[in-house]
Amino acid sequence: MTQYLVLLPSSESRYAAATEEERQELNQAHGDFAGLLAQRGHKLLGGAQLTPSTQTRVARGDGIDQVTLTEGPYAESAEQVGGYYLVETDDLDDLGQVCGRLMSTPFHPAIEIRPTMGM
Repeated sequence: MTQYLVLLPSSESRYAAATEEERQELNQAHGDFAGLLAQRGHKLLGGAQLTPSTQTRVARGDGIDQVTLTEGPYAESAEQVGGYYLVETDDLDDLGQVCGRLMSTPFHPAIEIRPTMGM
């Protein structure tokens, strides 16, 4: 089976302005997503919501003790990765269909699904 990183870009300002009802809807969508993965034979290996990009630090440099950390995300954009899932599956097409449950909310208009490579 192949492992896929499911990246969840979203608008941080949209999330910050969400009502309690909208946040509950989003939480329900994530719960449904996890349930659908299991029902359809995919294996959820992990995942997490990420802190806002304002808490991001970017490391730049080349070599130990020659690295600087700066504040802010790597790329300035309206959408930032707000969370991720690691999913193992043999059916990428169906995984994409299951991601539709998350995209049914106003918070994840698009989702990136990327296969991982062994290290």
